[in-house]
Amino acid sequence: MRYPLLLIVAAACAIAAGVWARSSRRLQRVAARAEREFGREADATTVARSAFRKDIHSTVLYAVLALAAGVGSFVEEDSSWLFALVLIPVGVSIVFGRDFVRDSRLAESRLALERRAEEVLSQEDLAPRRWAERLAPEALPEITGFEVGRVYQAGTGMMAGDFYDVFRVAPTRVAAVIGDVTGHGIEPSITAFQAKYLLRVFLLQFRDPAQALEELNAQLSAQERGEEMISLCVVVFDTEAGTVRYASAGHPPAWLWHERDVRPLRSTGPLLMLDRASTFHSRELRLDSGDLVLLYTDGLSESRAGDQLFGEERIANTLRRDPGAAPSVIVKSLLEAARDFAREPHNDDIAILAIRRD
Repeated sequence: MRYPLLLIVAAACAIAAGVWARSSRRLQRVAARAEREFGREADATTVARSAFRKDIHSTVLYAVLALAAGVGSFVEEDSSWLFALVLIPVGVSIVFGRDFVRDSRLAESRLALERRAEEVLSQEDLAPRRWAERLAPEALPEITGFEVGRVYQAGTGMMAGDFYDVFRVAPTRVAAVIGDVTGHGIEPSITAFQAKYLLRVFLLQFRDPAQALEELNAQLSAQERGEEMISLCVVVFDTEAGTVRYASAGHPPAWLWHERDVRPLRSTGPLLMLDRASTFHSRELRLDSGDLVLLYTDGLSESRAGDQLFGEERIANTLRRDPGAAPSVIVKSLLEAARDFAREPHNDDIAILAIRRD
C-alpha cells in the first residue's frame, strides 16, 4: 500500500455514503407517501422529492470519492485521474441545479407559511386570555376607603362568560358587579363584554342599581340573542350614608359580613334577557366600617363531588371562620376549598370578588 492515508479517506467517505444512502431510502418512502396522499404536483410532494434527490446526490458523491481514494491507495502509478470521477456528481449538480434552487425557494416559501400559521395559532391561543382579562381583570383599581380581593379561574371553554367590575360611581359611592352569561364560546363572551360596560354607563346614570338593571335588560333583550341569559348582582356602597344597596338578577346569593354574622343578599329580580319588560328591585342595608361583601359566580357553588355540590352554606361557613382576613386571602381560600371539595374538574368559570369597607 503506497498511500495509507487515502485508504483512511476512502473508509470515511464510504461511511458517509452509507449514512446518506439510509437517509435517501427514508426520504424516498416519504416522497412516495406524499405523492399518494397529496398528489404528484403538491408542494409537499415536490419538497420531499427534492430532499430525496439531494440525498441521492450526496450518496453518489461520497461513493465516488470512496472508490477513487480506495483504488488510489493501492495503485503505484499516478492515479489522480480517478478523482475525475467526481465530475459525475458535479455534472448532476449542474444539470439539476436549477431544479434544486427552485425547490429550495419552495421550501423557503412553505417555511414562511408555516411560521405565519404558527403566529395565527399563537394569536388564537392568546385571544381568549386577553378577552378574559377584560372581563375579569387580574388588577383592579385601588379605591380609597375599600379593600378588594379577586380571583378568577377559567373553565374548559375557549372564551370566558364570567365577569366582574369595581369602580367609583360618585365621590362617596362605589359599585361592585359580578355576572355570568349562560353558554360557552364567543357569543356569550361578547354579551358579557357588552353587559359589563353598558352597566357602567347605567350605574353612572341611575342612582338605584335596580333601575340600572332594568335599563340593561331592555337594551340586551332588544338584541334577541336566542337562548342567552345573564345572572348578575350589583352592590353599591355609600360611605356617606353608611349603607349598601344591592340588586340581583337571578344571581347566586352574595354574602354580607355585618354585626359579627353573615347574611345572604338574595335575588331581587329574574335573569336578564328573559323578558324585556322584567322589573327589578333593590334593597338597602346598613354598612359599617369593617363590613365585607362576598360575590361569586355559580362555578364556585356548583363545584361537585359526586352528587354533592359545594353549595352556598359552605361558602358562608368559610367566610364565618375567618371574616377578618384580607379580602385577597378570603377569595383564594374559597377557591382552594372548592378545589379540595370537588372530585371532578371544574368545567365552568369561577369568579370571586370580596370588598371590605375600611
